[in-house]
Amino acid sequence: MVWWQALVLGLIQGFTEFLPVSSSGHLILVRELMGLNLVSSTQENFLFDIMVHVGTLVAVVLVLYKDIGGLFKKPFKRMGMLIVATIPAVIVGFLCKDYINEYFNNATYLCFFFLFTAVIMLVSEIIAKKNKNPKDLGWGGAIAMGVMQGVGVFPGVSRSGSSIFGGTVAGSKGKQVATFSFLMSIPVILGSLLLTVIDVAKSGALGSIDWFNIAVGSIAAFASGYFSVKVMLGLIAKANFKWFSLYLLAVSIFSFAYYFIPSVR
Repeated sequence: MVWWQALVLGLIQGFTEFLPVSSSGHLILVRELMGLNLVSSTQENFLFDIMVHVGTLVAVVLVLYKDIGGLFKKPFKRMGMLIVATIPAVIVGFLCKDYINEYFNNATYLCFFFLFTAVIMLVSEIIAKKNKNPKDLGWGGAIAMGVMQGVGVFPGVSRSGSSIFGGTVAGSKGKQVATFSFLMSIPVILGSLLLTVIDVAKSGALGSIDWFNIAVGSIAAFASGYFSVKVMLGLIAKANFKWFSLYLLAVSIFSFAYYFIPSVR
């Protein structure tokens, strides 16, 4: 990977992290289109992906600092909801770690994960439009969002899209669902960062990591993420999901053709 590829990947991460389109799926697909080998530098790929997620995490903290502060106010209900909503992703991450790593190293099946996200986003819009009296996000909605976030750990399945689907099915208000979905990314990203650094350190690969490219990608992800999070909070809150669904359908068709029809490559 050279610096301009790191820049492109960082920008893509920032723009897609807050859209229900799967930033991890886009990183894998674009990396393949650039001709970057997914398997030969697995540890560095994982660390790069996590660090660009950290770049967008900083953007979330800057934009939602008031909501983050509210987590620490008595009686700490929001903090409790966030902890409960994080548990399913932790469980899935530990139990399915090998499967997740396999999918991160093999982009062949991305088309099916993209299609799954397209379907749940279309269903989300239908449900949201029919719900004329949405309720405040409560424990039921937080649990539903947490369970669906667990599904979103696989590349191509949008973490934010899955959690938004869970909150929408639970009948919660769109603005609250969108904000809570972004807050849910904080412990997941921090936990993934810790585990990835430990794995890379154990493998002895820290000394061979290109930290300059990681820095370029992370800064780019922060810049594009800061811009997009403000725009997408309002857009997602209005439940305009069909456009994301159509986009994902197109990406799914393209990735299917790219990997399963030799003449397309």
